[in-house]
Amino acid sequence: MASQDGRPSIFIDSHAHLADAAFAGDRDAVVTRARQAGAIGIVCIGESLPAALLAAEIAAANPGFVFATAGIHPHDAAGFDAARDVPRLRDLLRDSAVAVGECGLDYHYDNSPRDLQRAAFSAQIALAAEVKKPLVVHTRDAEDDTRSMIREARTVGATGVLHCYTGSRSLAEFAIDAGWYISFSGIITFKKWSDDDLLRLVPENRLLVESDSPYLAPVPFRGKRNEPAWVAHTLAKLASTRDSDAGELGRMTAANAERLFGLALEAA
Repeated sequence: MASQDGRPSIFIDSHAHLADAAFAGDRDAVVTRARQAGAIGIVCIGESLPAALLAAEIAAANPGFVFATAGIHPHDAAGFDAARDVPRLRDLLRDSAVAVGECGLDYHYDNSPRDLQRAAFSAQIALAAEVKKPLVVHTRDAEDDTRSMIREARTVGATGVLHCYTGSRSLAEFAIDAGWYISFSGIITFKKWSDDDLLRLVPENRLLVESDSPYLAPVPFRGKRNEPAWVAHTLAKLASTRDSDAGELGRMTAANAERLFGLALEAA
């Protein structure tokens, strides 16, 4: 999507699963298309140790453009062993990963027992505080406990982003008050989306955009494998709803991602 001056809007895809097997056959082409669409960076999510290792490889192959994270998703919390996994995550974070996650709580699917989800999340909050890097948080149907975890993070000096946000206004306000960021995905372009007030709620300096690819392709690509290039469509919807110029909002959200994750972007 173009800004008012007709140029492609720049953006940073703050959450993409480039390490997913869905990109195994054409990952380089996906990265190239993202650049052509206006991306100046992609945060590649490592939501498990194997994914984090591959994310680190992808980032190393695309220095200054792709940046890896390292964490354990709540779906996998039942298999989390702090004594074994935290040192591995710590090594990745001290080496190159820019954030802890994707971690958090998912009480919708309950793929792992809730007490184990909370324990894994808590351990990763402590790790984020230790290495002084932000958290990338997944939360679904777990607002009360997410508030508790944000409170815990605030106590130890950690912040982060609630990614692919579709939760309540009150949780968003709570997170923002605690110094967190809110990220929106292609879901906001779906016909069923009905909370434009939430899109206007988040201050400009706490706003991020993401693909969550290969999932949640925005309209007009819904149902297809998503990719970072299509964040431009999410950005356009966000700008329209906020009565902003897409180019200006793209630069703002890119600056937010750069600041939150401490990104060393390649020279323009």
